[in-house]
Amino acid sequence: MLYSIEQERYIDRVPHESLYKAWIKEMTEVEKRFIFEKLNSMIDSDEIHTSSWMPGNDWTGTVFLPIYAKACHQDESAAAMCFGLIVWDVLMRREDVWGFGRYFEGKNTVGGMTYFRLHNPPPRGDK
Repeated sequence: MLYSIEQERYIDRVPHESLYKAWIKEMTEVEKRFIFEKLNSMIDSDEIHTSSWMPGNDWTGTVFLPIYAKACHQDESAAAMCFGLIVWDVLMRREDVWGFGRYFEGKNTVGGMTYFRLHNPPPRGDK
């Protein structure tokens, strides 16, 4: 689950939903499943993740290549955004709760969203 500390509420939608759905439908169910499984494995391994640092610079030979090659038709900017939305979607679907925000490295804003596991999240009102 995703929790917005800034808005003090749980998040249940992917931003840019129509664009996200258009990109996602370009990939096969198997490709999407491998991407989701890989991301969940990566997320399980640590308490803090920044989306733009997760996939690495070269997606050749990785499960992430279909994002660039198929979903986003080899557009690097679109692939970066699509990847970020996939990370958002994966975290939103998880049972554990993650907060998020945009942060700085020195004087520069970090490119992707940073997510951090919340060990004592507020109760969810709809459950």
